Amino acid sequence: MKKICSASSIMEAQIMLDLLDHNCISAKLFNEHAQGGLGDIPFTHAYPEVWVIRDSDFERGQAIVNEFEKTPVETRVVFCRACHEENPFNFQVCWQCGAGLELPSSREGRV
Repeated sequence: MKKICSASSIMEAQIMLDLLDHNCISAKLFNEHAQGGLGDIPFTHAYPEVWVIRDSDFERGQAIVNEFEKTPVETRVVFCRACHEENPFNFQVCWQCGAGLELPSSREGRV
């Protein structure tokens, strides 16, 4: 078993775990509950860690994680026509009222 990366949050670690799983790479998550120990242990020891089970999957897994880490963060928003609530640009349904946001042509230029 080899450590592939440390994640900045449980959510990020879970996304990496899912990406690896979708590519048929078995992996485990460690330190998922360690953030509760912050203050008693160094913060760098509390980061969630993703480890591949089979050493032979390490390089392929590393490439998948590296590709994920290069993904740009989307900061644009779209406003719901029904309730005028702000939603992340990549949402298809308003988180507030459930109305559809899936009109790609209307999203262009809306920030």
